[in-house]
Amino acid sequence: MVYLFLADGFEEVEAITPIDYIRRCNIEVCSVGINGKQIKGAHGLVMEADMEISEFNPNRVNDMLILPGGLQGTQNLKSNNKVIESLKNAYINSSIAAICAAPSILGELGLLKDKKACCFPGFEKHLKGAKISFEPVAVDGNIITSRGPGTAQQFSFEIIQYLAGREKSDEIAQQVKWVF
Repeated sequence: MVYLFLADGFEEVEAITPIDYIRRCNIEVCSVGINGKQIKGAHGLVMEADMEISEFNPNRVNDMLILPGGLQGTQNLKSNNKVIESLKNAYINSSIAAICAAPSILGELGLLKDKKACCFPGFEKHLKGAKISFEPVAVDGNIITSRGPGTAQQFSFEIIQYLAGREKSDEIAQQVKWVF
């Protein structure tokens, strides 16, 4: 199971694109609302999360945790103890994908030490210990990071490749008519 955390102020395209593309692979994705079930994005879109954070077990082993960015959304994720505990567990037992400002949370937790990582331009100082990449997406071991809304498709394809392989990623790319 893949879990995507949603907090008020999340960047809409960075949440919706991975959810949509991963579900096209028949991989279960569950959105987890940090501020209840109704979560308002950075540009006013309101999404209904599949579950609330109070229902989420931070110690459960999963396939991946995904953090969409958005400045306010990232700040709200970072201030939630269950999110932080979940990330520490996922770093050891599974994988993490973060985009835009959200990789800064991983950097501040020390989870990017000696790992290649990227983020929204200007947030690099928060990627403590990382080997900074300026590519659209950086994959290093069990961590996938990406730069922002404009890289949400590439981010999603890398997540799919990590979870289901290159062939499945290429198949989904063909469905949405995106060419590498």
